[in-house]
Amino acid sequence: MRAALGLWRWRRNPLRRTTDLVEAWVALTSLVLFCVAVPLVGWSAGASAHDSLRVAVRAQEERRTQTTARVVRPADPPASATRTAESGGEERLRRAVVARWTAPDGSPRTGTVTTFRRHSAPGDTFSLWTDRDGRPVTPPMRADTARAHAITAGLTAALLTGLLVETVRRLAVRRLVLTRYARLDRAWAAAGPDWGRTGTGS
Repeated sequence: MRAALGLWRWRRNPLRRTTDLVEAWVALTSLVLFCVAVPLVGWSAGASAHDSLRVAVRAQEERRTQTTARVVRPADPPASATRTAESGGEERLRRAVVARWTAPDGSPRTGTVTTFRRHSAPGDTFSLWTDRDGRPVTPPMRADTARAHAITAGLTAALLTGLLVETVRRLAVRRLVLTRYARLDRAWAAAGPDWGRTGTGS
């Protein structure tokens, strides 16, 4: 807003100073950067982040396999339960259990994993993600999660760019104001000896 207000200094005026014209150029440059550079930087950062995350998602999906595990018994000694927030805002309780599953090479595996409480009884089955060696891993990142991260990265980059442009504009305007004050002080000092004396210097 202040960058746009600075454009009034373009108007022709016999009292317009050089610093006024410079401030108008600063305002115009800031306005152009806000309208062009800020959105461009945000879009570029978001697109770059989305491409990188999409590659990461694809790599995770290729290296991780979803299988079905069966609960053998609760973990001994029982591990402390943890709460996990779901996308809908609902919290689900997770517990450690001893489960059996099949590795990608077909070999049976048994180990301690965490599952939701409703799947903690012996004989219950649940989905389990494993790596190529059959070790339990976290699920691959979802496509919508990657997209949300990319949007956040783009917005953050745009915000930081906008703050940088505004900071530079404020510093430039402050320097111009100080220059005006310095010139005014010099002019006042030069006119000081004759100030208020009728006929002085005539």
